[in-house]
Amino acid sequence: MASTSEFEFVQSNLHRAFRRDRNRFRQQLRAMQRDRTAGKPFDRRLTRLAADLDRSIAERESRIRDVPPIRYDEDLPVSARRVEIAEAIRHHQVVIVSGETGSGKSTQLPKICLELGCGIDGLIGHTQPRRIAARSIAARIADELNCPLGREVGFKVRFAEKLGPQSFIKLMTDGILLAESESDPLLEQYDTIILDEAHERSLNIDFLMGILKRLLPRRRDLKVIITSATIDSARFAQHFATQPAWPPGRTRHAPRDADPHAEREEYVGPHAEREEYVGPHAEREEYEERPAKRAAPGAMLRRGLRADGP
Repeated sequence: MASTSEFEFVQSNLHRAFRRDRNRFRQQLRAMQRDRTAGKPFDRRLTRLAADLDRSIAERESRIRDVPPIRYDEDLPVSARRVEIAEAIRHHQVVIVSGETGSGKSTQLPKICLELGCGIDGLIGHTQPRRIAARSIAARIADELNCPLGREVGFKVRFAEKLGPQSFIKLMTDGILLAESESDPLLEQYDTIILDEAHERSLNIDFLMGILKRLLPRRRDLKVIITSATIDSARFAQHFATQPAWPPGRTRHAPRDADPHAEREEYVGPHAEREEYVGPHAEREEYEERPAKRAAPGAMLRRGLRADGP
C-alpha cells in the first residue's frame, strides 16, 4: 500500500509539470485518494502517475533550458518600452498595444512574451491576416533570435507548415487559428495569443474576438495581446473589459528617420492574398476584397452570414 508521503510528493511537484498535464494529474490523484479511503488498491496507478509526472517535469525543464537568448532591436520604439509592456502583460490577462507600422510590434512582442516565460507551457500563437506576412515575420524573428526557421520559431499557413516540437513561437493566419478552435475549443496548445492587425476587422478577426472573450474566463492562464497600427484602443478595451497598454495620447509612434525596411512585411498591399474561414463543412477559399463602402445592416455577408450592425 502506498504511503502518505508518496501522495504528498506527487502533490508537491504538480506545479512543475506542464500546465496542460496538471488537471489530468490532479483528477487521477483525487480518484486514488478516494480508493485509499475505500480500501481499494491503487499502488500501480500511483506508480504510473509518478512516472508520467517525472516525464512531464523533465520535458518542461528541458524546454526552459532551450529558450534562445533574447536580443532586441534597440532602434525600435517597442523595444524602448519593453519594460512597460512586459509589466502590463505580466499583470493583465488582456493587453492592447497600439503603435504605427515600423514600431516593431510584430517582431518584438513575441520576444517580450518569451522573455516573460510564455511559450513554455504552450506556444506563443501570433496571427496575421496574410500568409506572406506570417511567413516573412517568422523568418525575421528567427533571424533576430539567431536560430533556423522551423525550430524555435515556425509558421503554419494553408498548404505550408514549418514547425517543430522545439518551437516556442508560431506565426499563422487568423484563418488557421479559427480552424484550430473547432478541434481545440480551449486552445490548449497555446499559452499566449497575439492577434495582430486587429483593426482590419475581417470575419476571421471578429469571430476570434468573440471566441477569445468567451474563452478567457475558462483559461485564466491564457495571455491575449491585441495589437494594430490604427486600433481603437478604448473600444477594444471595452470589449475585453480591460485597459489599453498605451492609452490615447500616449501611443508611441515610429520616428520619421526609422529604418525604411523595418517591419515592412506588416503591410504587403491591398491585393495581397488572404485566408478566410467559412465554416467546418465549406471549402476554404481566397478572400475577396471588400468593396469600398461597408455593407448596410442586414446585408448578406458571404454564404448567408448577415451583419449584426453597421
